[in-house]
Amino acid sequence: MTTPVEKDVSSEELLAAILTSLDDDKAEDIVQIDLRGKSSIGDYMVICSGRSSRQVGAIAEKLMDRLKQAYGRLSRIEGKETGDWVLIDTGDIVVHVFRPEVREFYQLEKMWLAPPAEATTPTKD
Repeated sequence: MTTPVEKDVSSEELLAAILTSLDDDKAEDIVQIDLRGKSSIGDYMVICSGRSSRQVGAIAEKLMDRLKQAYGRLSRIEGKETGDWVLIDTGDIVVHVFRPEVREFYQLEKMWLAPPAEATTPTKD
């Protein structure tokens, strides 16, 4: 068995492939967050939901297989055994696949999409 050769691909192209894969597998409430200039963990974060633990695991597995076939990307995965929250680290993009209840509990979107706090205090006229 040969090891796939990782192809050089932009984070935007990789993001498009990830979003297509998630859509093909009926992931719900897909949100992409641009992390460039905000964090060193990657360029983008993608958050989505599956309706059941089985669907969450299947979405994650198919995504990893597609990235391996198309780009030679051997992504790291955490949480597939339980199927509540699966994290796929592709290097440039981190993908979170949740069951809806778990996603609601952690509310990652609110943490990463929160508007920056104002550094100045309002002045009185």
